[in-house]
Amino acid sequence: MRSFLVAIFFLVATASAATAQPVVIPKPRVAVVTECRASFAMEEPLRFPPDTDPGGFEILRERWTALGIPAPVIVAHGAADVLLRAETGAGVRPERLTGVPMLPGYRIDVNGRHVVLTTTNDDPAHDASFDALVTLAQLPEPRRGGWVLECQHEEDTPAMHWRIVSDDVSRGPFPTMQYAKERIRTLASFKINGWSPYMENVVVDPRYPFVAWPNGFTTAQLRELTAYALRFHVTLIPEQQTFAHMHETLKWEELAPLAELPHGYLVSESDPKTYAYLGPLIREVLDATKPAPFLHLGADEPIDLGRGRTPRTAQVYADHLKRAAAFLAGSGARPMIWDDAIQQDKSILALIPRDTVIVTWHYGAEPSFKPYMNVIEAAGFQQFAAPGASNWTEIYPDLTNAYANVGRMIADGKDVGPKSVLGMFMTVWHDDGETLYEATWPPLAYAAASAWQSAPVDGATWHTMFARAFFGTDDARYARDLDLLQQIRDALRTKPSDPIDYLFWADPFSARLQARAQTLDLAGIRNRAERVMTDLWDARPPLHRDAVSVMRLAAVRYDQLARRMQIGREAHDYYEDARAHAVKPGQNQVYRSLGVAKYLCWEMRDALANLEPLYERAWRYENTEPGLAHVLVHYRLAENDAQRCADRIDGVMREDYLRHDTVPPWDDIMPSAQPQVTPSPR
Repeated sequence: MRSFLVAIFFLVATASAATAQPVVIPKPRVAVVTECRASFAMEEPLRFPPDTDPGGFEILRERWTALGIPAPVIVAHGAADVLLRAETGAGVRPERLTGVPMLPGYRIDVNGRHVVLTTTNDDPAHDASFDALVTLAQLPEPRRGGWVLECQHEEDTPAMHWRIVSDDVSRGPFPTMQYAKERIRTLASFKINGWSPYMENVVVDPRYPFVAWPNGFTTAQLRELTAYALRFHVTLIPEQQTFAHMHETLKWEELAPLAELPHGYLVSESDPKTYAYLGPLIREVLDATKPAPFLHLGADEPIDLGRGRTPRTAQVYADHLKRAAAFLAGSGARPMIWDDAIQQDKSILALIPRDTVIVTWHYGAEPSFKPYMNVIEAAGFQQFAAPGASNWTEIYPDLTNAYANVGRMIADGKDVGPKSVLGMFMTVWHDDGETLYEATWPPLAYAAASAWQSAPVDGATWHTMFARAFFGTDDARYARDLDLLQQIRDALRTKPSDPIDYLFWADPFSARLQARAQTLDLAGIRNRAERVMTDLWDARPPLHRDAVSVMRLAAVRYDQLARRMQIGREAHDYYEDARAHAVKPGQNQVYRSLGVAKYLCWEMRDALANLEPLYERAWRYENTEPGLAHVLVHYRLAENDAQRCADRIDGVMREDYLRHDTVPPWDDIMPSAQPQVTPSPR
């Protein structure tokens, strides 16, 4: 017996031991600790057979190496500690439990001598051994400074066949090839099996190369990403906008004639040249991403239809879809579209191709999404349930809304059933170009678990589960800090709700912003944010340290958001105090209050200047350089505004009070600020 098998653990066969479940995301359908005399003490490399799935092995090896577990190795079959078995038409039978058709499943049995991975091979397109391996990657438990594999039995199969993440790469943040691959690999580790880059103007079209400038995927890069994703059993499902959201194309003069309105956002369905442009582009994308089973044609929010040269009718919308979908002929890819136009005019469903797949997207915390899904199901169309990460225009995702949205929509999709709902199409958006992808992992992992598991995700333990699986540690501060970031976002929920990026950049002296500030617990927000900052200041978890850095950055930004609101009141109040005492020359109180008001403006300037390099570092970890300057202009302008505020107050001290014994009204020296609310008593 090898030395790493000699750690002996006598397990008592109690009810609690029989039902104990390892911490794994997604949670397996069946997971129990079993009796045995010896668990694996992982002091030497675990040996895998040569036919081990290479993508699953890479994810497992990467995780174990980061955790300090000896890196596994590939050896000849007879010497392997891990045994691979396949059972056709046997093994996990989820239809016994749920009544739905069987999807590829696996079993894991750790018995103290071997790790046995058993898969069902009913689906030739997917070998569930990959799923078994990424589960096995999470199973080691920390024990006395080392790691062990407890004797256990896992049995699992997905509740939804398709588990896709849609990534916005068109609104500023554009991933480097290295980060796109890291993104795919991390998604795969949570059993996501589809990645859909949302593309408006980012495919480098040799006919119009300037359209994708300064960011873009070449067809060679799309092929590279497609092949890389397939290594991890992830299908690249491209989305190429074809109708609305086309301004970045139509702003160019050579393509402007295709617009419904001058340099607008909607291409004209009534112009044949529209399809002369779209056809080669769609075929180029299809060729670069084959064998994609779907191509998303977008077609959402056609708000300008009917405002220009083309009438707004169901037939016009359907005709566009039919013409765009015709370019998919012979590719094996089915067309996908968003559902909003259909929900507004259900007659469209009778006019579009029957193989169209509808992506039902709704992002609120609604009590039920079945009414939307039922419209699609009743018309005989297949669909995807598409919740959102609630990350757009946010410092950190709105976790409360994201979890509620994902949980309810995925549950409703399961209830409607696989005949209509093919799976999940989880969305990430970067509307204002400022949000960071590393902030989205909590809602993305939550969505992955929701779509895979037959049971709902346990919200009460989610952050603890996530921190253990994602950061690779039982350190309680990571889960606690996710709780705190969620609480901060909840505390900023105004009525009507404001995007948090807007609140951060808003003029802190604005009467409208100060009116909101009076309804917020700014001190409570800052205390929570500073607790996160303290926890994470030097945090170095074994896995995904950059996601922790983005959590810390979010805490700093939340703290400064609330501080800016405080300064908006405090600087104004100090200035008014100076005016109240400016009845006699040479009053020290006047100089003191004006000086404090000036220093508060400097404080805002310095905070932004300190934040800026932190944001730049986080951006560059994920994204290419173009797009960063679009965000940094906000920092520079706000820094300049804060400096200008200080300079104007300094001018009042040197010119107005020193030379003329007066302090002019605040609104006279701050012409950019809106009329101030009544000062609070000091």
